[in-house]
Amino acid sequence: MISDSEGAELVGLARKAVEKYLHESVVIQPEKTDDYKAGVFVTLNYLTRSKEEHLRGCIGFPLPEKKLRQSVIEAAIAAAIDDPRFPPVDKQELENIIFEVSVLTPPEEVRCKPADYKKEIMIGRDGLVLRWRYGSGLLLPQVPVELKWDVDDYLANICYKAGAPPDAWLDPASKLFKFQAIVFKETEPKGRVVRLEL
Repeated sequence: MISDSEGAELVGLARKAVEKYLHESVVIQPEKTDDYKAGVFVTLNYLTRSKEEHLRGCIGFPLPEKKLRQSVIEAAIAAAIDDPRFPPVDKQELENIIFEVSVLTPPEEVRCKPADYKKEIMIGRDGLVLRWRYGSGLLLPQVPVELKWDVDDYLANICYKAGAPPDAWLDPASKLFKFQAIVFKETEPKGRVVRLEL
């Protein structure tokens, strides 16, 4: 379990990594090296003058293959410059960007008939990964909450994310995985960090 103070430290590390990279082209190194491995996603949201948040970048590592802080640094920089959906973040934008870090549990395959998936998936608790014959896609557990999806919407959209038709989750060759996330987010750019209750 991650404490609130550790969560705040991880969000601060994500911001520091992006600032250092955009201003000096330097990739910082984690100060703590005794970390455990964990899956991590870093999300950047642009805050408009009317206080609306718009996604500006989101990249991460679903599997616990790297040490936690190293993953946060790499995911934060990638979310800022490598998300193919957006142009790279400009350093002037940083004043208006809210940083969010999600630490993931390892994905577990949902082992039941597709018809029973709706009983196994809980909105606000479970993130999803769909693997099908031509690729895979991942949605964090906060996404269906923010977009007010029900489980049917969620299953269709995880298929879209994987580049699949909306009913690909019904294909016996497809595999569906679920995971949970502990999410920490700035309340405003460079502001206080809170644990998100989904």
